[in-house]
Amino acid sequence: MTEKIYYNPDIYKIYVPLPNNPLKNLNCYIVKTPEKNLIIDTGFNIKECYEALMSGIKELNIDMANTEMFLTHLHSDHVGLAGSIMPKDGKIYMSKADYDYFVNTIKGDDWDIIENIFVSEGFPKDSITVLRETNPARAYAPDESFNAITVEDGEKICVGEYELTCVFTPGHTPGHMCLYLEKEKLMFLGDHVLFDITPNITFWNYVDNSLLNYMKSLEKIKTFSIDTALPAHRKNDMDFYVRVEEILKHHQIRLDECLRIVTENPGLHAYDIGGKMQWSMRGRNWAEFPMHQKWFAVGETIAHLDYLRAENKIYKEEKSGINLYYPK
Repeated sequence: MTEKIYYNPDIYKIYVPLPNNPLKNLNCYIVKTPEKNLIIDTGFNIKECYEALMSGIKELNIDMANTEMFLTHLHSDHVGLAGSIMPKDGKIYMSKADYDYFVNTIKGDDWDIIENIFVSEGFPKDSITVLRETNPARAYAPDESFNAITVEDGEKICVGEYELTCVFTPGHTPGHMCLYLEKEKLMFLGDHVLFDITPNITFWNYVDNSLLNYMKSLEKIKTFSIDTALPAHRKNDMDFYVRVEEILKHHQIRLDECLRIVTENPGLHAYDIGGKMQWSMRGRNWAEFPMHQKWFAVGETIAHLDYLRAENKIYKEEKSGINLYYPK
């Protein structure tokens, strides 16, 4: 399903379904010009996403030999089909930070490192074994790595007569990037700002404080003049700047909640702390959470604990290989 959402430049949205996923869909955007086209994000590496994306590309009569791609970040629902639909010599742009991290997850041992960290934070080891096959971040990733042109903050990508600026917004991932059309005051947001759900902010290996990075990136994005804000999931039906403030407030509330739980229950690990926090899961209690949702929840809990540790409000101690948290 395609929809024209902007004129001059012509921008289309392809609705890419994400089956059995709370995100519901990926908004794949295509900037179409007589000279060249740009695809922004792809969907999971699964049949349903591939068929929807290719159907939209065919409907729009996109010549893939004259098309480039920009990936806002490394998550599988954004990069899953990049290598499948782009020609071998096609140009794929991605931030250097996220591309390096992505390659390590495909070719290196990053997944093993992350799994070991989760175990040290109290996540059941037998559940992690199951998640290797069911966690969409891993199960629906590209089959192999692909070549990318890495870009940094402020670099320009030209699509016909239009110049898009790369905006480095780390937090949701180590190297998340938005794309900005300055004259049109239009921002492709990726997952940096979503409007009816809150982006997941998890810890990342090699990143000290991903939540602090994210909050700084929210402050940064507020400095841009934006009339049209295009998120990668669902819809935007509210003021962009109001939404940014809502998300900042959400994380402050979450930090307060996390600190309260640690203060009232000293010596818990992150898995148990996450189980005491409030999550938007339609009234389900922690025991009823799907395991892959617990994975994301615990990752976000760790990110908030990292932030509180950096603020010198809590500390952690390792006991028998498990990290336990205490108030200061």
